[in-house]
Order: sequence, then structure tokens, then C-alpha cells
Amino acid sequence: MENEETQETQNTTPEPEDLEAIKAQLEEEKKTKAVAEASLAEKDTRIAELEASLSEAKSGSEAAAAELASAKEANAQAVSKYLDAVRTANSTIPQDIIAGDTIEDIDASLAKATTIAESVKANLEAQAKEAKVPAGAPTRGEISLEGLTPREKIAAGIQQKGGTT
Repeated sequence: MENEETQETQNTTPEPEDLEAIKAQLEEEKKTKAVAEASLAEKDTRIAELEASLSEAKSGSEAAAAELASAKEANAQAVSKYLDAVRTANSTIPQDIIAGDTIEDIDASLAKATTIAESVKANLEAQAKEAKVPAGAPTRGEISLEGLTPREKIAAGIQQKGGTT
């Protein structure tokens, strides 16, 4: 048993060379740990920077979204006022024909309505020229006695001579 205890003691007592190797290994591991901790600290700092940047971007995009909504509302109001102005300026065209959600749509609608109105006006003018009645009384001509009874013929003859019937 003594041999076993002596061997055990000898096995647990490190040699000075082994001690130096262990110390060197421990120093190397401490350096590696320090480098790893520095790297982790650097990554934590970078993560914090990125989170701050993300937060700024989110608040910026929210502000941009609010500004966009405001611009859309202002655009809708401007288009509505433009539509009212175009309808007022073109009072000869029915109000419901001029429509649109954008200024381009309203302009296209107005152009189409103007073309239709001009076409209708031209057609009405052409019809009016065809049915033109001359001013004044028509010239007097002889009364056609064709198809009249003898009594009507006698009455017409007396009337032409200035008599009364």
C-alpha cells in the first residue's frame, strides 16, 4: 500500500517542466479569452449601434409615411378644387360628364366632352340651316282651285275680286 500512496503522490506532484508548460498554456488561454471577450464587446457595441440606427430609420419612415399621407390628402383636395373649377369654366357641358380622380383624368374627360359638345353643336347648326324659313310673308300666288267644290271655287273667285262671301 505504501507503494500505491507513494506512486499516487508522485503522480499528483507536477514536475517543474510540466508546471511551466501548464502556466504557458494557461497564459495562452487567458490571452485567447481576452481576445474573445474583446471581440464580444466589439460585437455588442456594433449591435447597439445597429439597433440605434434601426430605431432612427423606423422613426424616419414613420415620419415619411405621415408626410406622404398628408401629401396625398392635399393632392386629393387640389384635384377636387380643379374639378370644380373646370366644371364652372365649362358650364355649357353637363357637370356629370366631366369627371376624374387625377388632373390628367379630368383633362381627358374635358377634352372628350368638348369634342362631343362641338359635334352636337355642328349637327344642330346643320339641321337649322336645312330648315331655315325666309323672313317675311311668302309671295302671293294664285289659289289652286284643284280639288275644290263648285261652291268653294265661286267663294274663292269672289274673294279675289275684293268681294265678301
